Amino acid sequence: MKPMTKPAPNQISAGPGPAATDHHLEQQIAHLLVAVEHELRATPSGISELSLIKALQRPPWELLGEVVFNEPERLYPVHFLLFHVLYRLRDQMSEGGESVHISPLNIRLERQSVVGGGGPPGDVDSLREFYLDLSQYRLPEEAIHQMMDDFWAGVPGQCPAPSETRAAAEILGFESVPADFPTVKQRFRRAVMHAHPDRGGNTETIQHLNQAFAVLKAHFRNGA
Repeated sequence: MKPMTKPAPNQISAGPGPAATDHHLEQQIAHLLVAVEHELRATPSGISELSLIKALQRPPWELLGEVVFNEPERLYPVHFLLFHVLYRLRDQMSEGGESVHISPLNIRLERQSVVGGGGPPGDVDSLREFYLDLSQYRLPEEAIHQMMDDFWAGVPGQCPAPSETRAAAEILGFESVPADFPTVKQRFRRAVMHAHPDRGGNTETIQHLNQAFAVLKAHFRNGA
């Protein structure tokens, strides 16, 4: 995998490459931890993954280089490091009675009812384990495509929160969560067609629609 552009010294490349050493990654992660917490505190209602990426690209942070949203092998390294930081931040903040709600559509700070509380004893958070394992940052392109497909499809057996499902429905233009999945598919296809770059749209909008569609797909597959 090749980085799209040569990043500035404080920027994370959109592709790991041999020069991205573990020491370099830890330095960038330290910068991201500060920036992400600041952005989350500045947006108490929550922020989408795409909006957070854009915020981290802009001054004063400028921690992320250019991102190609429609190429999974180039989007993945940025997505992985951002979620790595979010899970680290969630662990750190739990000691102070706060938590981080982690979802592509809405990332936000929350108060915990129990300080330092996690899941039940013995409960394993597979997503947390995956994103905290920095060895997963460097994956073959085939593995990246499969992982991203699985991610957008939703975690098997895990139903999105009602607020997340409503937000996804609104992104696709519904006033409320539709009654069936075929209605979602029809609206999604129409929205993607209108968002196509040939019609004045952009790939970031399409990626946002993909995220909303994945949430509703998981809703109907696991909970509806």
